[in-house]
Amino acid sequence: MNIIESTATPVMSTGQVFNAYVQEARAEVLRYLRLPGFLLPTMLFPSVFYLMFGIILAHQNSPDGARFLLASYGTFGVMAPGLFGFGVSLAIDREHGLLTLKRALPMPPGAYLVGKMCMALMMASVVTTLMLCLARFGGGVQLSAGQAATFFVTEVLGVLAFCSLGLLLGTLAKGQSAPGLVNLVYLPMAFLSGLWFPLSVMPKFIQAIAPLWPAYHLDQLALSAIGMGQGGEWIHVVALAAFTAGFLTLAARRLARHG
Repeated sequence: MNIIESTATPVMSTGQVFNAYVQEARAEVLRYLRLPGFLLPTMLFPSVFYLMFGIILAHQNSPDGARFLLASYGTFGVMAPGLFGFGVSLAIDREHGLLTLKRALPMPPGAYLVGKMCMALMMASVVTTLMLCLARFGGGVQLSAGQAATFFVTEVLGVLAFCSLGLLLGTLAKGQSAPGLVNLVYLPMAFLSGLWFPLSVMPKFIQAIAPLWPAYHLDQLALSAIGMGQGGEWIHVVALAAFTAGFLTLAARRLARHG
């Protein structure tokens, strides 16, 4: 009986499990804060695009241009932390054996993914805040407190769909090829979802396939949050939830088979 007790796997207390999640999330956030090659492009790329096309040029074409493009470039901005933060880093961690090492450590199996999710949520919060500040003080976009809060929550939670897609992409690519694969999904999806140009001015076949992309549904919810939606918000919520669940299921199966 003593032998059995001495060889039994120790059980972590609730406090230890919670602390493991907290420490893993802290480590992931610090990891990316120390990577300016990830941090700066993630924050500046959508902000500079919105400044040029959503504020400087949009005012010359439409008084509502800055407001409309706030949703589009806000969605474009929160896609990156999910796709690159999950996709590229997971591929690199798998290639270097870090994922295998973490599985062998006495830590909750979900702490690795929750840590990356917290990092993506933090980055999405920063990007969305920057976009709101640019819209208000640069574009003169007037939003009520409720609209601004709804837009913020919508964009930040919307990053979860791209975390699951990034997770799937990270299981499909090797470390060095992961950035190329993620860009092959990231940029065409932004274009085909109507984030760069309104769908109304694009060919009919692009308008028809736009709902096939999660970015389209998040953009529609963002437009609704700032008072420019077309209704049917629950359809877009269900679609994003379905995309998230589907990508997570496929990624989990690939990780179980291929590590």
